[in-house]
Amino acid sequence: MNPIALPEAASALQTPWESEVLEQVGTAAVKILRMDGRPLPVESHDTPEVLLVLHGRLELLVDGVEVTVGPGELYRVAAGVRHAVLPGSRGALLIVEVPEE
Repeated sequence: MNPIALPEAASALQTPWESEVLEQVGTAAVKILRMDGRPLPVESHDTPEVLLVLHGRLELLVDGVEVTVGPGELYRVAAGVRHAVLPGSRGALLIVEVPEE
């Protein structure tokens, strides 16, 4: 496998907020996503996800609490936890989803 330049991979994505799987590691999906400032509605997932901001910032509402995740910071959203993306989230995001056993 060759190295993947993550910021460039995120910039090359055609549609913001649509993640692309970069690699599968066991049951974990490693994804890249480009944020464009728009908010996203409340959602929850059957699997936990780890969110790593590569550049920019991610503004979240997690169970009613506002959370800001900055460049180089990582945030874990547990399976089933309701969360939404607030306006102003921009940049590149690496997502790792791991199904719980």
